[in-house]
Amino acid sequence: MAAEIVNPRSDSDASTDQDGGAEPLDSFDPAFALHRGGKMAVQATVPVRDKDDLSLAYTPGVAKVCTAIAEQPELVHDYTWKSSVVAVVTDGTAVLGLGDIGPEASLPVMEGKAILFKQFGGVDAVPIALNCTDVDEIVETVVRLAPSFGGVNLEDISAPRCFEVERRLQEELDIPVFHDDQHGTAVVTLAALRNAARLSGRAVGDLRAVISGAGAAGVAIARMLVEAGIGDVAVTDRKGVVSADRDDLTPVKRELAGFTNKAGLSGSLEDALAGADVFIGVSGGTVPEAAVASMAEGAFVFAMANPNPEVHPDVAHKYAAVVATGRSDFPNQINNVLAFPGIFAGALQVRASRITEGMKIAAAEALAGVVGDDLAADYVIPSPFDERVAPAVTAAVAAAARAEGVARR
Repeated sequence: MAAEIVNPRSDSDASTDQDGGAEPLDSFDPAFALHRGGKMAVQATVPVRDKDDLSLAYTPGVAKVCTAIAEQPELVHDYTWKSSVVAVVTDGTAVLGLGDIGPEASLPVMEGKAILFKQFGGVDAVPIALNCTDVDEIVETVVRLAPSFGGVNLEDISAPRCFEVERRLQEELDIPVFHDDQHGTAVVTLAALRNAARLSGRAVGDLRAVISGAGAAGVAIARMLVEAGIGDVAVTDRKGVVSADRDDLTPVKRELAGFTNKAGLSGSLEDALAGADVFIGVSGGTVPEAAVASMAEGAFVFAMANPNPEVHPDVAHKYAAVVATGRSDFPNQINNVLAFPGIFAGALQVRASRITEGMKIAAAEALAGVVGDDLAADYVIPSPFDERVAPAVTAAVAAAARAEGVARR
């Protein structure tokens, strides 16, 4: 007999159903009510109303298509869903702010990601939660699954394994592989930063930034800011500034130290923030108010930890010209949904073999451009529900793929 999900309240508080059992969670919590039965389903795009339809959709008609693809493999893009579907792959080790909760518990998030692909980018996506955490096993599994998909979105795989998983899959596959926790966050952050700089009459190259967090998002943001021409950026972890003189760095952090921190800063996050133009938080924890106060005049604070930003907006607004968070109940939400649907839609549209740095930069520029003349301190990044976002990002990414020679149509 399957175990029943029960009300977590104490027995004395829980009401009972007609069978005398504990009340199901979805009877009092709308989140459970929405998730009952899952959030997505497979839907046919052709009818099967009679034997003629059946003979075309399945045997014998399908055999003609299979034979044609066997003879000309590239036809798979035209006569199957391959070019319009993405695998959303996780091992459940770094799910939202919940951590290592395992593959089954990750499925509600992966389903959510899949419906966001469809809602905001018109891209079909299939959640795939893997019951393995070994890098070799993850890579081998995804490579074996890849013939069914036009792209792979890696999701909620813990650092530093996520870097190697992505790198190896990009080397082994000829379809786009994109770790959204890294690059989606970086794209939206850069877009918001470009507009914040424009609002203040500065260029990205005029800014010195400090990133709190040297995990997946922090490393990718640093790399993208350097690619975009940031004046300087220092990244901090629990032990302080990631600098070349430290002897405790992982290979990823050693590489990070090699292309960041031109000023040669050392010490704590608080030390690095003194005089900084930009704070970008992707680590959690709390930044002391005194450290925020020590930043340069007209600074930008992007405190993106959820649900508790590293700097509460009420504190940040005392000192910063532009404040952004990862939350939907404050202005300037840095939300990955602004990036990944359009990025994949653009890559799939031109059958790109991979997603390049140039395609990501193009996505950030397009996203920033949506704001246009409406730019304001509380509007440096558009809403996920702005219908201009996905088309703008899609077009920019497709154009960049063609310009960089990775488009195949």
